[in-house]
Amino acid sequence: MDRRTFLRISGAVPVAGLGAWPPPDDWARLRRRLAGPLFRPGDPGYPAAKQGFFTMYDDRMPAAVVGAARVEDVQAAVEFAARHRLPVAARSGGHSYPGYSTVDGGIVVDLSRFSSIEVRPDGRAHLGAGARLGPIAATLAGHGRVLPAGSCESVGIAGLALGGGVGLLDRKYGLTCDHLEAARIVTADGRVRTVSRTAEPDLFWALRGGGGGNFGIVTGFTFSTVPIADVVTYKLTFPAGTQAALLAGWQEWLPGMPDELWSVVNLGAATAETSGTFLGTEARLKPLLDDLVRRVGTAPAGREARLQDHLSALRSFDDHESRAGAVAARAAYVGTSRMLLRPVRDPAAVVEVLTRAPGVGTLIDSAGGAIARVGARETAFPHRSALASFQFLHGAAPEDGGEAEARRALADVRDGLGPEFGTTGYVNYLDPDMPDWARAYYGVNLPRLRGVARRYDPHGVFAFPQGLAAPRSTVHIGAT
Repeated sequence: MDRRTFLRISGAVPVAGLGAWPPPDDWARLRRRLAGPLFRPGDPGYPAAKQGFFTMYDDRMPAAVVGAARVEDVQAAVEFAARHRLPVAARSGGHSYPGYSTVDGGIVVDLSRFSSIEVRPDGRAHLGAGARLGPIAATLAGHGRVLPAGSCESVGIAGLALGGGVGLLDRKYGLTCDHLEAARIVTADGRVRTVSRTAEPDLFWALRGGGGGNFGIVTGFTFSTVPIADVVTYKLTFPAGTQAALLAGWQEWLPGMPDELWSVVNLGAATAETSGTFLGTEARLKPLLDDLVRRVGTAPAGREARLQDHLSALRSFDDHESRAGAVAARAAYVGTSRMLLRPVRDPAAVVEVLTRAPGVGTLIDSAGGAIARVGARETAFPHRSALASFQFLHGAAPEDGGEAEARRALADVRDGLGPEFGTTGYVNYLDPDMPDWARAYYGVNLPRLRGVARRYDPHGVFAFPQGLAAPRSTVHIGAT
């Protein structure tokens, strides 16, 4: 079922078409309520306003993009969407792999104007939901602080934190969501709620790993942060043909490493390398890397390690050219994921699956440490005991075969792995073709999350193909 078919049978898009519904007067009333701009098809600025990060979804046509400038704009957009039974989606960084933040035929609430970054004297950070990781890291560094988060500077904080948030410091300090202290959210009834451990704790629990797009539109966050420190970055590049040996050695080596070490493995048809960060000295890191090399059984073709300030280290892991608030070039690729639950029994067989399609690249992020010291049910993020997360990527530009070919190649890898991966996936790497996706992303927390969604969104205002809210069941034609 394609997205437009889903939206029509769920009642989100009228069968008669979008042109005459909702009526022009209703759109005019919405425009008057907004402090920020409203972009409709045919308006100057609409083509740019509707774009997310990925170019594959440029053909999608939202009924409107609300450039929210204040929380009342978000309320107005949600109330309008609910009244007219239009799908509504928030967009922070716009990096949704399936393009769910560019909702076809519905309302996109663009949060890019919610980009404030305030650091309090006690180290707490108050962040607008449209703030991006690059500016956040730079601002916090100026105050001697760090929020454990990802390395892609153009990613929005909202999507990252709501799905969990893996990054360079998570083995030492935990996931991004573990640092969330409060959030301001507009729920399906149009109310603004500030949630925390003591204020609507079930909703607060759900926002820590329950995925973006569910429960409401978050407009702001309060996070605890940690003191900044220099880190040693390293990279080991092994000769071609050593992918299986690297995977075998790395999975044995990682559990014994101190929390201060974070590591990622990059595997491809001709790629076998590992890199990472260490909160310590080069002298302390050297024997740890020597141990890994011994386990791999082959000397690396390249080896480097150097001490850097945290901001420089973060930027060295960013695949894009974003710096201090600049927006990275748009891209065309798709991804999927699995969680490694225990060491693989046959690394050579796993590598054969990973490398059978030359266009697929695999990034393996270390887990454990502080991540695993939080119970699977303490937050909505369920994969606390995983050894690592596997992210599979494939280009989706025409020269790569396009989106359909990319998804076929990824599915072959995703579904060809062994029982060590189970029915698992990371919700921040949403895959529209993921089998049993709800259990894969939410595991033991799925029943409770669905209960929270029923409580706060009983009519499916925020329903989408891989959302937790129940989809609408009737087709609505005409104005209300």
